[in-house]
Amino acid sequence: MARSFINAGIFIAVVALVLGVKVWEDGGRLRIAAAAPALVGAAPAPEFPRDLDWINTGEKKIALEDLRGKVVLLDFWTYGCINCFHIIPDLKRLEAKYGNALVVIGVHSAKFESEGDTRRIRSIAQRYERDEPIVNDNEFEIWRAYGARAWPTLVLIDPAGNIVGQVAGEGHYDLLDEAIGRLVETFAERIDRTPLELEPALAQMEDTFLRFPGKILADEKTQRLFIADSNHHRIVVTDYDGNVETIIGNGKPGLGDGDFNAAQFHQPQGLALDGNTLYVADTLNSAIRRVDLETKTVESVAGTGDQVYMRRDAYPAKGTPLNSPWDVLWHEGKLYIAMAGQHQLWRYDPQTEKLEAYAGTRREALTDGPRLKAALNQPSGLATDGKRLYFADAEASAIRYVDFESGEVKTIVGTGLFDFGDVDGRGKSVRLQHPLGITAANGKLYVADTYNDKIKVIDPEARTSKTLVGGDGELFEPGGLHFASGRLWIADTNNHAIAVTRLDEPALKVLTLQE
Repeated sequence: MARSFINAGIFIAVVALVLGVKVWEDGGRLRIAAAAPALVGAAPAPEFPRDLDWINTGEKKIALEDLRGKVVLLDFWTYGCINCFHIIPDLKRLEAKYGNALVVIGVHSAKFESEGDTRRIRSIAQRYERDEPIVNDNEFEIWRAYGARAWPTLVLIDPAGNIVGQVAGEGHYDLLDEAIGRLVETFAERIDRTPLELEPALAQMEDTFLRFPGKILADEKTQRLFIADSNHHRIVVTDYDGNVETIIGNGKPGLGDGDFNAAQFHQPQGLALDGNTLYVADTLNSAIRRVDLETKTVESVAGTGDQVYMRRDAYPAKGTPLNSPWDVLWHEGKLYIAMAGQHQLWRYDPQTEKLEAYAGTRREALTDGPRLKAALNQPSGLATDGKRLYFADAEASAIRYVDFESGEVKTIVGTGLFDFGDVDGRGKSVRLQHPLGITAANGKLYVADTYNDKIKVIDPEARTSKTLVGGDGELFEPGGLHFASGRLWIADTNNHAIAVTRLDEPALKVLTLQE
């Protein structure tokens, strides 16, 4: 979600002028010339305020002056931003390569109001296994001090405590690797390799049967629930009473096909059912998986395990890497995909084994119109009433749809990327906060209003929204929901649970899962 990427050309000019090094673009990657002089920072890095909350440090405060002798990489992020998650593998690669010579500091500068809550940031650190020191910069003090303008922004500081440079957006591993390597070389005699004393939040998690379940699908015909047990990297199948019937996947993160005991997923999310075939949005693998419920096997139909920016509008599905698919929906022989990392909807045809862009231009904005000219904002949930493809446009806090017949994209509620809140009402007065899930039933839409910890009911014709359940501590960032048999089945993500409520008598009940 780089709102205003610092232009690569501007970054090159700044690096060249300030550092006196040669930097150029090579195949979309920024590079530093091998013969460039030693790297040193140009200006003192501002100190961190002392009154902020820290995560992964045992609540100990970290001062920048305590990190003298180490290369420091500040990562300005906000946890609803998918681009911020795309760079996590790069950060972990850098940490693994440079060891204790490098310290990554996550500076969480929240876009959404709810994201400024330290408890929520701790949950997201656990969910995405971020174990670096994280500071809650909820008043944007550090953000302003360092001149950040986009999520994510990376700022490099040398071992003497001076700023080397900054860059925004994804895909800068090579530049950072070369710059950090040059700094370690330049400051070889001053590098401090003493490890920091950390207390990762992940290690403090309780053992629960589900871990951050992201999505759920209820099958009325067989009265079964399919649960994306996202952080256990598996799909759990139960009956309506919570009795576990099947577990799909061995629980180890990976991209492995095979039988249910051998198959691997990596934080799966969306689920779609076509008879005895279950499709899975295998999000951190950036893949679509097909599960044969009769033969009990799993195969990949699209994706390679790598997350990439898809630059064309059509691809053969096999062997094509995708961009963070978050939800899937089966409709009339086609699989629709919420490609959150692309800000698009895609469509997969199992007969031709081809993928094509269905809606969105890749540009992140809230723009209605013909489906391939409309602009979307990290779509993360899908539903249909047979005539429309509804989607939760998470970063715009909007509920929108594509009309299957006319191909037009229209917005029901939501007005823009920075218009959010918790306001029931009608039309433009409605405010949601980063909704991730949606289901359709009886002419209404039921929405997981994720950051408000609520389930909302929206009338797509009247454009009204009202709270159904939640908001009193019962739900904690629900990521998905599905209607079947008169009930809403809810993936109560941060509570590691499945909740259920009837529509005629709304009252939440936690489903007890039993093996």
